[in-house]
Amino acid sequence: MTLLGIIGGQELIVILLIVLLLFGATKIPELMRSFGKGVKEFKDGMNGVQDTDQKSVTTDSKNEKTE
Repeated sequence: MTLLGIIGGQELIVILLIVLLLFGATKIPELMRSFGKGVKEFKDGMNGVQDTDQKSVTTDSKNEKTE
């Protein structure tokens, strides 16, 4: 069961062949690199948001203790 059971093995092969025909073998590594960088930046951004939230909670609790 791949991709929530929507896409099977044969469909995945057809999609990959279409991508290969559209972009060519030389462009695919570049596209994958760009995709990987985008995913990494997204994850870093999400971690930054979580870090900011944790810092604000820590700061708020310190301010409550001093008051």
